[in-house]
This record gives sequence, structure tokens and C-alpha cells, in this order.
Amino acid sequence: MFVLKVKKLHPDARLPSMAHPGDLGCDLFSLENSVIPVRGQSAIRTGIALQFPEGWGGVVKDRSSMALARVYTAGGVIDSGYRGEVKIILRNDSDNDYYVKAGDKIAQLIPIKGERWSLAEADELEETSRAHGGFGSTGAR
Repeated sequence: MFVLKVKKLHPDARLPSMAHPGDLGCDLFSLENSVIPVRGQSAIRTGIALQFPEGWGGVVKDRSSMALARVYTAGGVIDSGYRGEVKIILRNDSDNDYYVKAGDKIAQLIPIKGERWSLAEADELEETSRAHGGFGSTGAR
């Protein structure tokens, strides 16, 4: 187990929290009121910065209650070296403005452990049974 260090950048910021012991992720909270317009998006401040241990990072994911309202996170990887304020990009695909209040839960943060890796250009790639199948190639059922 590791400890994720959290720094409040604003006195009104709320620390991330887990709803239940053993939860995979923790909730992130809005620092201030905001309106996400119909078919628009906004970067929502959390007022916190994070310090993941080396080799760890975080993925920001939707909250199910917001997804039901057709409000989704856009992007959302936090690298271990990033020390700036965590901001959550929320996209509103609904037909109504979406109102975020200071202190609202706006996303989930899921810590992930990563291996060091690199990129290498290749002239050929190994064949697989999947090959070029993608974008629904396995069917819906």
C-alpha cells in the first residue's frame, strides 16, 4: 500500500475521499460553482495538488450519477511528476446546462501502477488472431 500525498492549494478545497473501505477510487470535489453549457465543456478546479510515488499515477473517471445525466470526464491521466492543480474537464452532452456547486463530487480518481516503458519504431508487427478487428468487430452479443 502507498500513501497519496494531497496538498490543499486553497483553504476551501476538499480532500479526496473514499465512500467505503476498500474502494478502488476516491471522489474528487469541485472548488467553486460552475456552469457547463449544453454540448459544452469546462475545466473544473479542485483546489488540490497530488504527489504520487514514483511509478504510480492516476486516471480520472466518470461518476455514474453524472454519466446518467450525460456529463462525462474528458481526458484524465495524472503523471507522478505533475504537481500543479488537478482540474477536471467535464463535458455536457445533455440538452440542459449542468450546474456544479462548490463541494460537489465531480469525478473519481483511480491510482494505477505503471511499468517503465519505451517506444521503438518497427517495420513489421507480429500477427495475431485479432489482426485489424476493432470498433465493434466482435459484435454486440
